[in-house]
Amino acid sequence: MTKVAFCDSTSATASPAWTSSPTSWSHRTTRTSSTSPNGGTTMSANATSFRITILIPFKAARNLKGHTASPKMAANPTEVTLRQGGDTPVRKLWLVFALCSLAFLGGAGELTVAVSTEPPTLDPTSDPAAAIDLILHHNLYECLVQVGGSGEFHPQIAESWEVSGDGLVWTFHLREGVVFHDGTPCDAVAVRESFLRAMAPESLNPHPEYFADIAEVEVVDVRTVRFLLARPVPYFLAVLAQADSAIVPVKPRTGRPLGECPVGTGPFRFEEWRPGDRIVLERNPHYYLPGVPSLDRVTFRFIPDDAARVLALRAGDVDVAVDVPPQLAVELQKDPDFTVISGPMNLVQILAINNSRPPFGRLMVRQAIAHAIDRKKIIELVSLGFGTPIGSHLTPGMPYYVDLTELYPYNPERARELLAEAGYPNGFETTMTLPSNYEFHVRTGELIAAMLAAVGIEASIQLVDWGTWLERVYTQADYDLTVIGHVGRLDPALMLTGYGAERPDYYFRRGWRNGELERLLEEGKTCMDPERRREIYVRAQRIIAEEVVNYFIQDPHRIIAARAGVEGLAVYPLYVLDLAHVSTG
Repeated sequence: MTKVAFCDSTSATASPAWTSSPTSWSHRTTRTSSTSPNGGTTMSANATSFRITILIPFKAARNLKGHTASPKMAANPTEVTLRQGGDTPVRKLWLVFALCSLAFLGGAGELTVAVSTEPPTLDPTSDPAAAIDLILHHNLYECLVQVGGSGEFHPQIAESWEVSGDGLVWTFHLREGVVFHDGTPCDAVAVRESFLRAMAPESLNPHPEYFADIAEVEVVDVRTVRFLLARPVPYFLAVLAQADSAIVPVKPRTGRPLGECPVGTGPFRFEEWRPGDRIVLERNPHYYLPGVPSLDRVTFRFIPDDAARVLALRAGDVDVAVDVPPQLAVELQKDPDFTVISGPMNLVQILAINNSRPPFGRLMVRQAIAHAIDRKKIIELVSLGFGTPIGSHLTPGMPYYVDLTELYPYNPERARELLAEAGYPNGFETTMTLPSNYEFHVRTGELIAAMLAAVGIEASIQLVDWGTWLERVYTQADYDLTVIGHVGRLDPALMLTGYGAERPDYYFRRGWRNGELERLLEEGKTCMDPERRREIYVRAQRIIAEEVVNYFIQDPHRIIAARAGVEGLAVYPLYVLDLAHVSTG
C-alpha cells in the first residue's frame, strides 16, 4: 500500500536537522519522519499542520508520476484522512478534493532511476568507484568547471578563468551566492581548503597524481582563487572537471563524514541512503541557477541484474534504467511507451596483446591479428549497433583523435600471408584470458577467437574472476591475449600514460617500447600550444596503431532507457547521469 504524505511547508525551518540509524543516513528539515509498516516513509509536520494519508487504488496509482503501487491495492478504495492538531478531524470537502488533486500532481517532479551498482561510499574524493560519479557527480557534487556532452569545458562553480602565458598561473573567478548544502559559503577560502585536503600526504583521493603539479593555492579575494603550478599543465581544466576535484567542505556542519552524509553545492542535496536499496536526493532550494533543477526528488534504486532493471522500467516501478544491454535496448526501441538514449561512453575496448611473449613480439604477427578482426562485425553482433569503431587508444570524443580504423582493414587473406612470412604458415595456438564478470568483453573475446581461428590462430578461452584477472593480467602481465575496456579521460595526456617512459612494464605494452613515442608523450604533458599538441598526439596515435601494440575495437555506447515523457537525458564523456535539466511529462 502506497502512502503519500503532505506537510504544511510553512512548518519547516531553513536549518537542516541530521539523523542517522545503523542502516541508513538521511538529511531532512525539522519535519519528523517515521517508517510505515510497508517499508515506506511517512513524513509529518508539527501539531498545527495537516497530515494527509492517501490510499490510492492500483490503477490510479500507476498514473502517479514517481509513485507506484502494489497490485494488492486494487481492491481498496481511495481514502483520505485529514487531521489537525493531533486527532481533531477536519471536515472541509473542498480541501479534500484539493488535496486529492495535489496527490496526482505532486509526483510530477519526482524521478526514480534504476542503476546497476551501489556505491561503496558517497565521497568521490576518497574512493575511485564509478558508481559514486554516476549518481552524485553533477547532481550533488560540483567542480570549478564541468565538461559538456561534446568534451568542451564550461563554467560550474567558477564563472570564468584565465591562464598566464607561461601556463603556470591559473586564476578562477567564482560565482556569487554559491553555498554548500549545509549553509556554509563556497568561497575562495573553501575552494582552497578543498584542494589542500586533496593534496595532503594523508589524502585518500584516488588520483593524487592529478594534483602533483599544484605548488600553491592562493586566496586573492572572497571570490577569486589562484593556482600556482610547478610546471605547465595544459590539461589542467580536465583535471578540475573530474569528480576527484569536487569542491567539498572540509568540516561540514553535519558532523559526519562525506562518505555517509555527502555535502556539495549541486542542484540536488542528500536526503537518504538505504544501503542495499536506494539513495534519495532532493531539490536544492538554494541552488545558484534560477529554475534549476526541474525535479523535486530523485531516487536511485540499486538493481544489479540487467533484465530486472528493464522489467522494473516496463512495470512502471522506475522511470529510467541506466546501462541497458543492447539486446534489451533493441526491444525497447520498438515500444512507443519508452525512449532509448545512447551515445559513446568514452571507453576504449581493446584486445591487449602481450608483446613480451612469443610470437607476439613480432610485428608481422600483430599485423596479421589486426587484419583478421572485423570491427564492424563485432559492433553488429555483440553491440547490436550500439558502438563506434576506433583505431587508436583515444575515443572520437577526445581532443586530437584521428581515425585510424582503415590502417589495417579486415582482410583474412592478408592475415594468412603475414603469418606465413612471420614463419607461421600453419598458424599457432594461444590463450585468451577474459574476466568472467564482464559479459560484454567475454562475448567480444569469443567472436575475436572465432575470427582468429579462421586464419589459423587457435585461441582457447580461459575465463577467470575479476580478482584473478586483476592479479594475473593487470598486475603480473601473465597472459597472451585479453579483452578489456579502459575508461576514457578528458585529455590524451591522461589517457596515454600507460605508453609513457614511466610505465615500461604496464600490462598492455610490456615487451614493447618506442623512444620517439615516449619523448612525444613527455612533451605533450607540458606543451601549451594547441597546434603543437595536436601534432604530438596525432603522431603518437599513429605510432601505437601502426605498431599494433594493442588492437583497438570500439567505443561502446552507454544506453539509457526511460518512460515516454522524461525529457533532458543525455550521455556524457564522463560516467555521470546529469539530472539538473531533466523533467518529467
